[in-house]
Amino acid sequence: MRCPFCGMDNTRVIDSRPADDNYSIRRRRQCDACGKRFTTYEKAEITPLTVIKKDQSRESYDRNKIMAGVLRACHKRPIPVEKMEETVNAIENDIFRLESKEIDCQQIGEIVMEHLKDLDQVAYVRFASVYRQFKDVNTFMSELKKMLDGSDENLK
Repeated sequence: MRCPFCGMDNTRVIDSRPADDNYSIRRRRQCDACGKRFTTYEKAEITPLTVIKKDQSRESYDRNKIMAGVLRACHKRPIPVEKMEETVNAIENDIFRLESKEIDCQQIGEIVMEHLKDLDQVAYVRFASVYRQFKDVNTFMSELKKMLDGSDENLK
């Protein structure tokens, strides 16, 4: 690792520990040439993932889109941002655990709904109303009834 201060490439690791997100390693390094210390983060490189949209077009996976959907669903709910980030991390883990190079957007939506159900029921219903494109109040009420009865397969 090259020192960001003097540019020399003789640095050593003096401390390693999991980063706050538990998905990367935080390494404290020291340059043997100038003696300055700096921090690096190591994260597993994940093979690129392509999302198949409803119109069958394809685009690169973007974590920010999932985070934006979760934030919208949780808008004005008493849920800390840290909890939402944990949820997005869990969603992302489920997606990458499938070990596929392509994933259908409907499959991502189902995974998001599964995690939102555990996070907050109102956020779940908000997301479901957009994701499942409820056409009228009866469809919306039907989904609510399924949720309250616990009969929906996605709620198990």
